[in-house]
Amino acid sequence: MSSPQEVAVTRTRQRAVLGVICLSLATVVAAVASLNVAVPSIARDTHASLTQLSWIIDAYALVFAALLLLGGAIGDRFGRRRALLAGLTVFGGASAAAMATDSAGMLIAMRGLLGVGAALVMPATLSTITSTFPREERSRAVGTWAGVAGASAILGLLASGLLLEAWSWRSVFALNIALAAAAIIGTLLVIPESADPRAPKLDLVGALFTVAGLGILVYSIIEAPVVGWAHWHTIGGLGAGIAILVGFVYWELSRPNPLLDPRLFRNRVFAAGTLSLTLQFFAFFGFVFLVLQYLQLVLGNSPLVAALSLIPMALGMMPSARVIAPRLAARAGTRATCVAGLLLISTGLAVLAQLDSSSSYWLLLCGLLPLGAGMGLAMTPATTAITDALPPSQQGIGSAVNDLTRELGGALGIAVLGSIMQSAYRDQLDLSGLPGPVAAQARDSVAVALRLGSPAADRAREAFADGMSTALICAAVVVVCAAAAVAALLRHGRPAAVALTRQEATATPIESA
Repeated sequence: MSSPQEVAVTRTRQRAVLGVICLSLATVVAAVASLNVAVPSIARDTHASLTQLSWIIDAYALVFAALLLLGGAIGDRFGRRRALLAGLTVFGGASAAAMATDSAGMLIAMRGLLGVGAALVMPATLSTITSTFPREERSRAVGTWAGVAGASAILGLLASGLLLEAWSWRSVFALNIALAAAAIIGTLLVIPESADPRAPKLDLVGALFTVAGLGILVYSIIEAPVVGWAHWHTIGGLGAGIAILVGFVYWELSRPNPLLDPRLFRNRVFAAGTLSLTLQFFAFFGFVFLVLQYLQLVLGNSPLVAALSLIPMALGMMPSARVIAPRLAARAGTRATCVAGLLLISTGLAVLAQLDSSSSYWLLLCGLLPLGAGMGLAMTPATTAITDALPPSQQGIGSAVNDLTRELGGALGIAVLGSIMQSAYRDQLDLSGLPGPVAAQARDSVAVALRLGSPAADRAREAFADGMSTALICAAVVVVCAAAAVAALLRHGRPAAVALTRQEATATPIESA
């Protein structure tokens, strides 16, 4: 039996590991949303169109999502500590390069390189928790991880808003460098190395399938408002992306050691957790992308005020994820907890869809509170469901799947909701009487339209608010459908909060499914 002193030392080390893991996680998660605050400034300085702005934000999330499975496999095979260090180094280096550019195209490229580093970091964070903490303490640690994963986006927005009060949008990348440097030092000092010596060879073909399929799919969605949703370019691109992803499934089924075994989704709990997280973050990051532009371009708030306006969402998210969700899941089960969280999210989105060009902050607040609480309530049991479905030797891939659902959902949310908003904005913006070239530029960029003065600027604000409302209604419907699907999948599944049996813990992923 361990002495009290040994127990105290062990707990101190675990707290230190969790602290560094959360810092590393916050570094890469905050970058998904932190640049949203600077979108109006970037539009003015780089003359980026609405489509380019979508790419500047989404390039990071897209590459992040597409390479997460490979990043988890690299961590399993070569060491999670090494993966953390390599990813943080790439992340910091790409941020330094982004600070030096004034081109929208180069900024998109550097955001993509940031995603490469993040794809190595994020799966290593959760798999380090699952390989370091004993099972009886893992749920609370995962709850902390989930809360940080959700709240980091809002905290990143606040930090960016503060920086933009004094400096340009380039200061957001300086913050990335500082956080990455601190995380590297912490990793070197306290993170233990962990790897699976029996990890299979890397499935590079499978990784290529995911990059190509997701890239073509998201490209087609983002470009659709410009070329048209019914254009052959859009329809062909969507079809090609889906076909490549179907090819990925067939390829993985034929592999003895797949990057991601599609048979895992036979496990209802695993499938429900994956679906829930994907659509939670679809709505969350799509909303953040739109509302920060709304607050600055339509209501005229400063970057700091816009970021501060979203703080109530984080204040509801953290206690909900850290305290309420684990207790509710233990008493009522994963099904009730997940469904309640998703319904709260949809309620918040429905309220937020009522915002217009002259709404008060109170209406925004009434939507933010249920949205944040719902995110926290639904995240923790969904995360636990995914990680508990796999044996310890597969935790790197399990972590990558968990992270993939978040980043893929975020990338699709920014692309889909941004495109819905842009399509509605272009259709509803009345610029009659203006020269054709000027009207075309105003339809491509809200920042350009606002410089035209009244009444064109007022019409642009109304068109943007109407477009955002349409997008948020679509998001609310998607989340309600997710709640129904999760309820059906978990009808006969066991709660994710229940510990695995010894037989389950040593089973292969296919046997567990």
